[in-house]
Amino acid sequence: MIKTLSAAQMRACDRYTIEKKGVLSLTLMERAGHALVKEVQKAFSALGVNEVLVVCGGGNNGGDGFVAARLLSEAGADVQVLCMAEKFSADCAAMKERFKGEVLGRIPRRRYPVILDCIFGTGLSRPVEGQALALIRFINASAAFVIAADVPSGLNGDNGLAMGECVRADVTVSIGGYKHGLFLNDGGEYCGAVVAAEIGIDTSVAAGAFLAENKDVAALFPERKRNTHKGSYGKVSIVAGSRAYSGAALLAASAALRGGAGYVELCVPAGMFFAYAGRIPEVILTSFCGEENFVFSEDDLEKILSSQCIVLGMGMGVGLEVYKMIQYLLTRYTGRLVLDADALNSLARYGTDVLKEKKCTVLLTPHVKEFSRLSGLSVPEIVALGADAPREFAEKYGVSVLLKNAVSVLYGGGKTFFNVRGSACQAKGGSGDVLSGVIGSIAAQGRSPVEAALAGSYLCGVAGELCERQSGQYSVTAGDVIARIPEALQCILGNADGA
Repeated sequence: MIKTLSAAQMRACDRYTIEKKGVLSLTLMERAGHALVKEVQKAFSALGVNEVLVVCGGGNNGGDGFVAARLLSEAGADVQVLCMAEKFSADCAAMKERFKGEVLGRIPRRRYPVILDCIFGTGLSRPVEGQALALIRFINASAAFVIAADVPSGLNGDNGLAMGECVRADVTVSIGGYKHGLFLNDGGEYCGAVVAAEIGIDTSVAAGAFLAENKDVAALFPERKRNTHKGSYGKVSIVAGSRAYSGAALLAASAALRGGAGYVELCVPAGMFFAYAGRIPEVILTSFCGEENFVFSEDDLEKILSSQCIVLGMGMGVGLEVYKMIQYLLTRYTGRLVLDADALNSLARYGTDVLKEKKCTVLLTPHVKEFSRLSGLSVPEIVALGADAPREFAEKYGVSVLLKNAVSVLYGGGKTFFNVRGSACQAKGGSGDVLSGVIGSIAAQGRSPVEAALAGSYLCGVAGELCERQSGQYSVTAGDVIARIPEALQCILGNADGA
């Protein structure tokens, strides 16, 4: 797992390293400067140049820039520094004094092949304006190769939102470790390639969040023993579909088959049974009460209580009957329950307190708008919370929450995870149904809701990347993603190229 930190957590780790470990702040700044020099020299080599403009602010990020400028100058590079700040932190002032080269006080009219952005660090929380805005616009208007120190200036280091305007970097050197904002929201648009520079800051004292890697997900798919059978890998029951949204159920069930469960059961309204019959031969098709939509029946639900995982909500329509089904399962079922789509919307309409009555482990998989309905927070509030968005709700109700977005945030068991895998080609109807089916299938094999959500979102993300590679960003369907799940899993397990 790769650890990422908030700005506050990084500041706390920085203080701990200085106060408890005895490392001088100027020593850390010197190390940060060396890390920046390394990336600038890589750019020199790739572009065949030896000239750089270092744009510094007056804080410690600017101090890192002055160190890099001094070291590059001592190494023979053609270096100029642009700094329009009037106030300086003590460490920045010290490093500015050590730099003996030229410091420009106004924006030059000439162009530079490489620009090192050291205006702001991770702590920016208000829109950029004045001289800082002019500097950001100057950098973005240049034809330079841009390297950002810590985060691109103008990016909120916690939630990844661009604070008005933001430097567009080709490479971002995240000093001391990764920051949340590099990955969330606008982070992926502005950071370019992200490189973590280890400078000796002790990050063990901060909880942080975690990004899964191939090896972490591969560990959740161990090689199977030969002497096994379908009963060895669990049963997932998917309660989904209606006349209006019949495709959601088919997508979820098809995806679940690719996730590895021994049995996949699809439960549909009785009036829709023959519309689904034979569509997916490998799926067990079961009819519940109802014609075009589900009607609550204890007898129907009792039939699936022995399943290792139940997934409910996709394409069901919002209504009291759906809510009654959720309430029954929460109070009678003891396995793993995944609630998605209309199950979430029904909870939002009729009351979330029923979650407190649960006897099963519960995973909610809302997208941002669904989570807004559940939590009462506005979409902008959720986006601004970043890594912390699902935590309060999850802890209040004792559930796990996978908040789906371009980068999904998963909270459960006291830990936060990001899934950064995926493609814009998955911004299509049906993608959530596919994800729920895969998650349910993994959970049916004995994985916890958090493990299943982590593995399922990662696996679908890799499948989406493979689809984009073959078909581009526009023409991929949810069904295409299902078809690439086997290849994606082989890539994760190291048995194929491409991920």
